[in-house]
Amino acid sequence: MHRRGQSEAYPAQRPARKQYLRIAAVVLFVTIVCIIFSSSSVPSVPSVPSVAQLSDSAKGAARYVHRPQIPHWGVPNIHNPFRQAAHKPPQQANSTSGEASWLSDWKWLNPFSSSITLDEKRSVLPPLRIRPPIYTFYDGTKKKDVATKEAENALLLIWRRAWWAQGFRPVVLGKAEAMNNPLYESLQAKHLSSELESDLLRWLAWGHMGTGILANWLVLPMGPYEDNLLSYLRRGTYPKLTRYESFKSGLFSGEYVAINSVLTQTIQSSKLEDSKSFLEAADPAIFSVDPVPTAIAFYDSSTITNQYKQVADKLLESHGLGLASLAELMTSHLHTTFQNDFPSGIAVLKPLPLHSTALISPALSLATSLAHCSKSPIPSSCPPNRPKCQPCDKDKPMLITTPSVFRNTSDLYTIGTIPHPYTFATLLLQNSDITTRDIRRSTIRDPWLLAVTNELLGKDVSGPARIVKLKESVAGEWGESHSLWFTAERNLTTSNLDWHFGFPLPRGDKNEAPHEIPVPNPPAPEPHTPLPNQQELANEQKRLKAARELLAMKGAKVGIREVLEAWNMADTEAWRFVRAYAARERVERQKWEDEEKGFAGTEQRRGEGWSRWFD
Repeated sequence: MHRRGQSEAYPAQRPARKQYLRIAAVVLFVTIVCIIFSSSSVPSVPSVPSVAQLSDSAKGAARYVHRPQIPHWGVPNIHNPFRQAAHKPPQQANSTSGEASWLSDWKWLNPFSSSITLDEKRSVLPPLRIRPPIYTFYDGTKKKDVATKEAENALLLIWRRAWWAQGFRPVVLGKAEAMNNPLYESLQAKHLSSELESDLLRWLAWGHMGTGILANWLVLPMGPYEDNLLSYLRRGTYPKLTRYESFKSGLFSGEYVAINSVLTQTIQSSKLEDSKSFLEAADPAIFSVDPVPTAIAFYDSSTITNQYKQVADKLLESHGLGLASLAELMTSHLHTTFQNDFPSGIAVLKPLPLHSTALISPALSLATSLAHCSKSPIPSSCPPNRPKCQPCDKDKPMLITTPSVFRNTSDLYTIGTIPHPYTFATLLLQNSDITTRDIRRSTIRDPWLLAVTNELLGKDVSGPARIVKLKESVAGEWGESHSLWFTAERNLTTSNLDWHFGFPLPRGDKNEAPHEIPVPNPPAPEPHTPLPNQQELANEQKRLKAARELLAMKGAKVGIREVLEAWNMADTEAWRFVRAYAARERVERQKWEDEEKGFAGTEQRRGEGWSRWFD
């Protein structure tokens, strides 16, 4: 009884054996798995190379590793690959030049253009500023001697360049525009003097073109870009028909309706045939008279006679030679105005003082030319609107400095040379054969931008914030008129520079070597930074040439360029932005010149550049 009850009370003794078997099977399975994985992942000790062996092998092989070209899958943003895919913005008209490509958009101050363009190679630039038209009238149908026509064409070219540099669109009108005005027919029955008829043709041509500014071609802007009157005229809206005190018929501004309204009234006036000029025949109450402009000069006959006697005497001897002398005088006054607008001189940026002398040589040549004095028949004279100017003195030329940082100063003009990260790395490391190992171990990120903005922003500001500040300095309205920026890999062009500054720069010998350029006041080097000797300078020029050649190549060897661009994203963005901005400036002017090439005062073929750095 007892055994039976005990057996019935403990019925689980038999299943306990099965549980032991299950546990044993699990342990055996885990052991087998551990043995399999351990044997496949841990190699024998003799098969593991040493760290030194790996380093030596990688150093030699890294340069020859094939880098496949990854196809573009339309990823909208490399920084955020999980965003929904989007199409690139469409190409705009006239938005490419060589390898430079750009998109004009109000989002241009975004640190990285690729987040807007969805294209690493395309830069976002500020929208192109609308240039309000400024008109002048020149009757080329009148018979004149060759010397006079050439001198007048030179004066018209000076007029075009000066107003273009100030942000306007200069247009030379002729008798053809006047004849297209419906009011022209009503003049045929009038008996007018030749002087009055010429003045009326001028107004008829302006009335045909419409809203804008009408100026004599001896009226030039000679003042700072930010002058109140020039800023007002650049806005392109003129609510009142305005003339300017003491300028007589030299300068007007007005809207289309007001221009043609005063034309109609004046032509129908009973005193028209007895008047000597349009202004004398017109109702004076129609015009709003503003004070004498302080930033605009008018070289009318009375001004020349009273202030520039040498030129007046030449005009009496020979009209053609006198006008040529006047052209020299006006050019020298434009140059003097520039020098007076920047009394602290010119700063040529040199962020790597030890090894960038060759890099900034073109910029230094440009600064030297700006510091020189232009040829003038009266060297000690001043523009008529600035009688108390400081005339250019060859014995006390404009100061040139080479700071390593950018200074946001209104009385200092800055010339900046931006190198590609590869160009800068070859000069920094003094080696044209750079490897990925050299980049990672011997360079910091974005060294050029960090050096240039160090004083302005300090050391604790990120790369994107530095890019925004640089873009403002390059393309902002204030920065554009106080600085000039270009890439180190492209030669400057004298014609582009003349139109940028508004006057032709003094030319020199194209065969001059950089160190032979006569710098009147050679800029002192940075403290504790000796100037390079001839051998070091030759090495810099050699590396600079090699960098330009590599950047012009296409193919497998360009891989190191892409590595440096990825390592220096902020420097690369700055370089591409400046390249695109300079290219757009050239494209804009070339397009305008193509439109105006059939009219008087256009650019003519001129002599060679003034140094071998410029083509």
